[in-house]
Amino acid sequence: MANTAKAAVSGDDSAKTPDAKFIVKQAAVLGAGTMGAGIAAHLANAGILTLLLDIAPNELTPEEEKKGLTLESPQVRNRIVNALFEASKKLKPAPFMLADNAKLIKTGNFTDDISKLKECDLVIEAVVENLDIKHKLFAEVEKNLKPGAVIASNTSGIPIDSIAEPFSDDFKQHFVGVHFFNPPRYMKLVEVIPGTETSGEIACKISGFLDQRLGKGVVPAKDRPNFIANRVGTFGMMATVHEMLEQGFTPTEIDQITGKAIGHASSATFRTSDLVGLDVLVHVNKNLYPAIPDDEDREVFNVPAVIDQMLEKKLLGDKTKGGFYKKSTDAEGNRVILELDLSTFEYKPQQKTKFPSLEAAKQIEDLPKRVKMLVWGEDRVGQFLWNTASRISRYAANRIPEIADTVVEIDNALKWGFGWEIGVFEAWDAIGVKESVERMRAEGQPIPENVGKMLASGATSFYKDENGSRSFYDLVKGEYRAVPERPGVTILKELKARTGVIKSNPGASLIDLGDGVACLEFHSKMNSIGGDTVQMMHYAIDEVEKNWAGLVVGNQGGNFCAGANIMMVLLAAQEEEWDDLNMAVNALQRAVMRLRYSSKPVVTAPYGLTLGGGCEIAMHGNKTRAAAETYMGQVEVGVGLIPAGCGTKEMTMRAMDAAAKVPNADPLAFLKKTFELLGMGKVATSAQEARAWGLLRDLDSISMNGDRLIQDAKQEVLNLAASGFVAPVPREDILVLGESAQA
Repeated sequence: MANTAKAAVSGDDSAKTPDAKFIVKQAAVLGAGTMGAGIAAHLANAGILTLLLDIAPNELTPEEEKKGLTLESPQVRNRIVNALFEASKKLKPAPFMLADNAKLIKTGNFTDDISKLKECDLVIEAVVENLDIKHKLFAEVEKNLKPGAVIASNTSGIPIDSIAEPFSDDFKQHFVGVHFFNPPRYMKLVEVIPGTETSGEIACKISGFLDQRLGKGVVPAKDRPNFIANRVGTFGMMATVHEMLEQGFTPTEIDQITGKAIGHASSATFRTSDLVGLDVLVHVNKNLYPAIPDDEDREVFNVPAVIDQMLEKKLLGDKTKGGFYKKSTDAEGNRVILELDLSTFEYKPQQKTKFPSLEAAKQIEDLPKRVKMLVWGEDRVGQFLWNTASRISRYAANRIPEIADTVVEIDNALKWGFGWEIGVFEAWDAIGVKESVERMRAEGQPIPENVGKMLASGATSFYKDENGSRSFYDLVKGEYRAVPERPGVTILKELKARTGVIKSNPGASLIDLGDGVACLEFHSKMNSIGGDTVQMMHYAIDEVEKNWAGLVVGNQGGNFCAGANIMMVLLAAQEEEWDDLNMAVNALQRAVMRLRYSSKPVVTAPYGLTLGGGCEIAMHGNKTRAAAETYMGQVEVGVGLIPAGCGTKEMTMRAMDAAAKVPNADPLAFLKKTFELLGMGKVATSAQEARAWGLLRDLDSISMNGDRLIQDAKQEVLNLAASGFVAPVPREDILVLGESAQA
C-alpha cells in the first residue's frame, strides 16, 4: 500500500495524476497555535468553512474568578482557542488574504465540540509534537469522523506510521502526513507523507486538493525523520554554523554570504533562525540526532556549545526580542540592528564587511554563473561556500533513496520550503559536478556512490534541458528521465524553447500558447514598461486580431510588472523632452485601451507586484485572471506622478458604476475611496483585497496556485471565444459629477 500511495503523488507514470476531485466543503484544524491557526486561515482563504479546536482550560484566570465564572461557563470553555485565534488575526505578514475570511472560521474545544468533526471532509491535526498527546487526540477523533473523511497530521518529523499505529485499518487508509511550512499562506511547500497503509487514492486526492484548492507545491516524502526539506535544510544550516565557528566569521558576514548572493532567501541563515526561534532549531537537531544512527554525517546535528549557551540565556530570536540580532534605537531615535558577539554574548552595532567577491558577484545577474564564481573563488568567501556547498551536496545525494526517490523532489522541497531560487542539485550543476567531485577526491572527501556511478556512466549533470524539455538523472535507476509534467501548468521558458516565438524585442515577446491563443510576455528588468513593451503591445493586438482566437497578457518570474521605467521618465524630464514624454504616455494609453476594445478576447494574468502601469494594464483586459498572491496598486504618487496609463479613468468609471447600482447613493462617497487609493498609493495585499477595492471586478477570477496562472488564463480566453465573444464598444453612459463635486 505504501508504494501505491507514494506513486500516486510522485508523478509515476503508472499512478494516477493528483487531481482536485476531493471536495472539501468543511474542514477542521486541531490545535490553534501558530501553525494550526495559520492553516485554518489559509483554508478560509480558499473559501472553506473551518472548525478550529484547541484544549478547554483546566483552571480559571484571576479575572474569571472575580466575575464568578466557572470552568463550565461558555466564555471560559473557548478562552484558549479564542485568544489564539484573535492573536493570529494580528500577525504580520497577515495570514488572511482578506480580513473578512476570518468569518469562515468557527472556534471550539476538544471536549465540547469534537462531535462536530462528523460534518468535516478533512481533519488536520496541528498539536504539540508529542506522540502520546497525538494518540489521545486521535482516539477521540476516530470516534467522531465523517465516513470517507481524510485525516492528516501536520507533524514535522514524528513517523506517520507511529501516529497511525493504534487505530483501525480504515483510519490508517485515510490517514496521511501533510507538512505545511510557516507561514502556511506564503510558504509554497507542503510535503505529503503517506503511511504504510495509506490509500493511494487518498494520497492522490489530498495532493490535488493542496495543489489546486490551496495553491501549494506538493512534494511526496518518505516516512523518514524530518522528511525532506527539514532533513536537508537543517543539515545545511548546521553545517553553516559549524563552518562559521571554524573560520571565525560573524553571523552578519555569514548572512551576507548565504542570502541573495547565492539565490537563497534574503533572511539567509541567522535572520532565519531568529524568525523561526533558536529553541525550535535546537529541538529539531536534538530529536533528529538519535533518530538517524546510520547517517554518515550526523555529527553535524550536534549543537555547538555557543548555541546551547544562547539557549540558556534565552537569546532565542524575535520571540524573546533578541537572538543573533536585536532591534534597537540609537541616541537620535533611529532604528538600528545590533548583532550578538558570540564570544561575549553582548550586543554590538552590526558591521557589514566589504567582500570584493560579493561586490563583483552583484554584477552577475545569471544565478548559476554567480554561484559558480563565488564557490570557486580563492578568498575566504569562496572557501566558506566550497566547504558548505560540497558538504550539503554530498549529504543530499546520500539521502536518495532514503528520504526521496529523485533529485527533483529534494530540489523542489528546498526551493518551495525555504525560498531558494535553485535547489541543491541545480546548484551542484552550476558549480560543475565533474570538476567539484575531482576536487572533493583530491581533498579526501567521500563521494556518494550514486554520484560516482553517474559520472562513470558518462553523465555529468543532474539536469538536462533539450528542445524545451527538462530531464533529470535518476540516481536510483541510473538513467535520464523526463521531469514529470504537471497537468495544468505551462512553463513559458520551456514552451519558447520548443516552439520559438512569434515576435520578440528586448522588452517583450509574443508566444504561441497553443489552441489558437497567443501570450504577450514582458521580460524587461522587473518587467517594467518601456518603449519596447508598448511597441509589442500594439503588435500583439494587430497580430491576434488577424490570426488568433485571443490573447493572454502574462509572464513568469518575480513579478507581473513593476510599472513604467521611471529612470527613462526622469531622464526625459531632466532634459525637458516634454513632447517625447507626451508621445510615450499617449502610446501607452492607446495600447492599454486597445486591450479593452480588441476584436478578440484579451485576458490579463497579473501576479506578485502589479504596480503603476502594470496595474493599469491588468485592469484593461476583457477579463483578469489573477494569482491569489497579487499585490496590486497605482503607486505613481510615491514618485510625484499621477497615473497616466488609463488607470485613473478606469478606477473613476468603476466607482461611478458601483454608485449607480445603489439606490439614492452619494456618488462622491464612492469617488472618495478611489481618490484615497490613488492619492495614497495604496497596494492591495492579495487578489481578494484587490477585488474588494475595485482593482479587480466581480467577473474577474483568481488562481490559488500561481504556477497554474498562464494555463488558467488561456482557458479563460478559450471560454470567452467559445461563448461568442463580441468586442465591447466605447461607453457613453458613465456617470460624472460635474461642477457639483467642486463644492
